[in-house]
Amino acid sequence: MDLQTLWFAAVAVLWTGFLLLEGFDFGVAALLPVLSKGDPAQKRADKNLMLRTIGPVWDGNEVWLVTAVGAVFAAFPGWYATWLPAMYLPFVLLLLALIVRAVAFEWRHQRHDARWDATWTRVITGGSVVAALAIGGALGATTLGLPIGEDGTRVGGAFSWVGWPVALGAVAVLAYSLVHGAVFLALKTEGPVRERARAFALRWSPLAALPLLAWAGLVVLRSGGLVSTVLWLVAALAVVGTWTRLKVDREGQAFLGWALVLLASAAAVFGAGYPSVVASTVDPAFDVVVGTASVSDYTLTVMTWVAGFGLPVVLGYQAWTYWVFRKRLTAEPEHEAAHA
Repeated sequence: MDLQTLWFAAVAVLWTGFLLLEGFDFGVAALLPVLSKGDPAQKRADKNLMLRTIGPVWDGNEVWLVTAVGAVFAAFPGWYATWLPAMYLPFVLLLLALIVRAVAFEWRHQRHDARWDATWTRVITGGSVVAALAIGGALGATTLGLPIGEDGTRVGGAFSWVGWPVALGAVAVLAYSLVHGAVFLALKTEGPVRERARAFALRWSPLAALPLLAWAGLVVLRSGGLVSTVLWLVAALAVVGTWTRLKVDREGQAFLGWALVLLASAAAVFGAGYPSVVASTVDPAFDVVVGTASVSDYTLTVMTWVAGFGLPVVLGYQAWTYWVFRKRLTAEPEHEAAHA
């Protein structure tokens, strides 16, 4: 495998890792008003429990986004120079959503009254929904098509990127994240929240998988081969497997099955799209491809050595974090939750 292909695969892994890990905490945050039930005090306790499941990991999950964008910039500046300016507004929305979401996580516990708590909880939910839609739209556009001209720049005005590829990618990521968050809550909590989360995932998982499968299927139909087709079939079968595992209360197996839906779909998308990194809707000849978008082999060699030493440390630390916080959580009494 040449270095350009290796780094394309690395970027694909980083984006997939971001969607997989950040996806469930986007989903948990988006489900805060959906899965909390009862009187105001009980709703607050349910929301506290849900947020405690992602409290130790949400900021670490965002590191994958920074690393993915950094890898695109360092390894494929042609990809970066075409994609980010073409999708400027969605990326600005993404950054703003992540900023206000992070502020809300930190400020929510600075005061302990109902109005303050409810306000910042809504900000967490809104920021998570907007971020999921923005990153889904950006990734959908780069794989399904943007109006890119011969010189690698966007054709048209500030909103020429708006179209069905953006909409499909946005809906796919948000829908996947909602079920991903529900399965995670079913795995990580005890009590009524666990039951509601499992019921939500059981009801909506087949429908929520459809946009993601449609996205992957369109890319495979356009430029895929046997391997990408098999990967798409694996993703579709994993949806069925997830549903059957939820049916018999096997949340851990269901979580792995739902993760496989994303892993196989993403592999099909990136595999079928290669060597194109930004598809052009103007003319396929204007696609930005790996060969012309990458830096020199010498630079890629240096990057490979650096990544070879640094990446295992980062992955090991994050794996250790998940291991430490692996136990199920139960709702705390109100007076204890106020000081959490």
